Amino acid sequence: MLDFSIRYLQILKTKLSGLNLTNILEQDEFYHKQILDSINPYLQSDLFKSHVQKRGVVVDVGFGGGFPILPLAKLLPDINFIGVESKRKKVDAVTLLAEELGIQNVKLVHSRLEDFLFDAPSTITLKAVGTAKDYLPCINRTTDDISVFFYKGPNFLELEGADLSKLEKQWKYIQNEEIAVPGTQRRFLVSFQAQNVPRGTPKSLVKLSHYL
Repeated sequence: MLDFSIRYLQILKTKLSGLNLTNILEQDEFYHKQILDSINPYLQSDLFKSHVQKRGVVVDVGFGGGFPILPLAKLLPDINFIGVESKRKKVDAVTLLAEELGIQNVKLVHSRLEDFLFDAPSTITLKAVGTAKDYLPCINRTTDDISVFFYKGPNFLELEGADLSKLEKQWKYIQNEEIAVPGTQRRFLVSFQAQNVPRGTPKSLVKLSHYL
């Protein structure tokens, strides 16, 4: 992954230099805080690994500069990765990155989370700013074979407080697992399992199955 990291940063500094997709531009720091930070949840969490391998589909919501979707796709060439991002410039930039890095198991979609329909088994990753109570109610789905993994800092559950109980009818809290990444603050992988498929889904949504 080190050669991959070097090439990734080179593209960010040259062809994509005007977009500010990351403020980490020193090679060692980029490797630890962007590449290892993206793949270590899979390498360290048996739960996350089992969900990814079981379903074979990972949907990364709000992938920004391509993290964690591109490092994970590089690590796991047999898994299908779908990226959902609301900003067109980032979709175009990460599409270029994937092409330049030779990653073929990634499809990137310009869409908001609330306009996307999860109509197939999948594992969802979210690294964006926000809480479970912000994002989980926005997930439209026709199946309960879905799990969501939030990759967050140490105060994530403190910010949630008692509000997690309000999600219990549709989402079951699984666990909060610490992930070690050299040179970074403490990181946690907080997971939820879908349950009780909601009734009634808008027909105009962008369907996950279209990209599989």
